[in-house]
Amino acid sequence: MATQRYDLLIIGAGVSGTALLYQAARFTDIGQIAVIEKYAAPARVNSLASNNSQTLHCGDIETNYTLEKALKVQRAARMLANYCLRQPDRDHLIFQYPKMVIGVGGRECRLLRERYEQLKPHYPALRLLEKADIARIEPAVVAKSSGQRRDEEVVALGSTDEYTAVDFEALSRSFVRQAQRTEGKSVDVHYNQAVKRIRIEDSRFLVETGTTCYQARSLVVCAGGHSLKLAQDLGFGLQYSCLPVAGSYYFTPQVLNGKVYTVQNDKLPFAAIHGDPDVLVPGKTRFGPTALILPILERYNYKTMPDFFRVLRFDRRVAQVLWDLFRARDIRNYMLKNALFEIPVIRKYLFLKDVRKIVPALRYRDLSFARKIGGIRPQLIDKTRRRLLMGEAKIDTGNGAIFNMTPSPGGTSCLENAEIDMRVIAGFLGATIDERKFREELLGEDAEHGHEDFTGHILA
Repeated sequence: MATQRYDLLIIGAGVSGTALLYQAARFTDIGQIAVIEKYAAPARVNSLASNNSQTLHCGDIETNYTLEKALKVQRAARMLANYCLRQPDRDHLIFQYPKMVIGVGGRECRLLRERYEQLKPHYPALRLLEKADIARIEPAVVAKSSGQRRDEEVVALGSTDEYTAVDFEALSRSFVRQAQRTEGKSVDVHYNQAVKRIRIEDSRFLVETGTTCYQARSLVVCAGGHSLKLAQDLGFGLQYSCLPVAGSYYFTPQVLNGKVYTVQNDKLPFAAIHGDPDVLVPGKTRFGPTALILPILERYNYKTMPDFFRVLRFDRRVAQVLWDLFRARDIRNYMLKNALFEIPVIRKYLFLKDVRKIVPALRYRDLSFARKIGGIRPQLIDKTRRRLLMGEAKIDTGNGAIFNMTPSPGGTSCLENAEIDMRVIAGFLGATIDERKFREELLGEDAEHGHEDFTGHILA
């Protein structure tokens, strides 16, 4: 078996793993860096453009975020936008669409008005949109089938001139290209390398793929639900269980000009329905996601079922968490309804009722199930605390190995999550970070001119 040695080895070439590859190559003096990927190209699983909502989250229209969480997400989004806007192929990476979150009915409208007052000092582009304003931006949101405006009270928070969508698949490829172009570094990318086993020997991580043994001083795993399996193989993260939640989508003709979100139900641990343009499917609007628990770690790949049962680690504590979830009426009804969303014929009738909250005049014949569209989010169960974890999940072993399971919010956090890992690994290896270059290129910081927002405006 061939042997290759590195200072840093990354497992998984999705947007999280490649973001770390780029940062380690660009901003540190770590000399020998590599990423291994089991597929023949980067971003073949959740970062695949068809397997996510392609949204650049910045915290302003996500109603389940606290102000602290929103501002944290805003920073992560700014990093990603700053990177994309520096690239010559930026028009294939990041996209401008209108965006809004709508409130329907008195309670939701009051919530959005209060949230606007809280957010407006931090989001200068955010606007409170009344029904007439919404009609100018998204006519279908306020129009009934009769052509009249909908009767319910409707308001929205949104903006029209920000970058709001990202092709995370193309972004992953961009990270790889930029990392490999870094001068004075050895940056290797190995495809078709599925990990068979990881072991620790003489303070080094030995990662075996069947054809090669990769030896590394430090290791970062960015492989979704598989990350937990690999961590548990080494004896880490045994207090966690994995519950994969799959999301499906529906296509309609283009009824929206941009992204339209709905108010999140705080009692539900899943994303509320929204409508989005698909950056790869012009002339269509994509609605979703649904939420369905599936016994696999990769959508449409049932060969990953054995690994699911290994990370489920079912016991009485897992059963208690599942029972507590199912016992809650809102969650139980939501889960049962989403199971019905997967049944042909009936699913369209059920989904139509939900999606009409966004587009009241939508018809049954307008909906078509988006086949082979949608990914899986590995939600973790903390068996010690007996609860479902809602945020990002990371295991830092303290010995030079990090395992990332669920970035939050998805691909938007890739560079911020990579920054966290880069700093931990650089500290472990005794490497240095070019802080000035990092701040200038990813945070857009300039001591003389401030930093830029998503529209290109300079903020103090």
